[in-house]
Amino acid sequence: MQENTLSLSSTIQTNTIDQFESLIRDHEKALYHFAYRLTGDPYDAQDLLQEAFLKAYRSFHRFELGTSFDRWVYQITYRLFVDNYRKKRRRPYTSSLDEPIPNLDQDKTPEVADESQLPEVLTLQSELGQIIQDALKKIPAEFRAAVVLCDVQGFSYEEISQILRCSLGTVRSRIHRGRKLLRGLLLPYLREEGICS
Repeated sequence: MQENTLSLSSTIQTNTIDQFESLIRDHEKALYHFAYRLTGDPYDAQDLLQEAFLKAYRSFHRFELGTSFDRWVYQITYRLFVDNYRKKRRRPYTSSLDEPIPNLDQDKTPEVADESQLPEVLTLQSELGQIIQDALKKIPAEFRAAVVLCDVQGFSYEEISQILRCSLGTVRSRIHRGRKLLRGLLLPYLREEGICS
């Protein structure tokens, strides 16, 4: 009798792992993009996402099948980001003298070139992408998350409200203020490039 119980428990656990991995695979790319836009660093984004996946897996028994899995993991990712951001602000930055100086080329995210486009276009897109990311890092985390979820990830205000656990009015306010701050940070670059007068 105990062998049957262990076998059933093992089968349930295997099915749970398979189900969780399948759901993660469906949303992994979009979740990484969100984590990268929040952190501004590909390695920090990977760390944040791994931590979020682990937390999601440990809580998967509480997830209600049939509800939106991606919104649930976005919520976990955002909460972990905010918690980590608060911790970093409390402790002073220290670096080792033995630590190598980072190379600027290493900080860029690897991109696969599209041979159908001219190199000049790819360079401008890459430069603009980095300028946008730098500007995103300068606005407060709650505004950044709202803007990225809306303008990059394409979530509705209602979905963002669920992910960030705040009212619709707060979501609208954060998006409006975030866009305004972002516009102010990007305006000098756009004027310099002659895109905006």
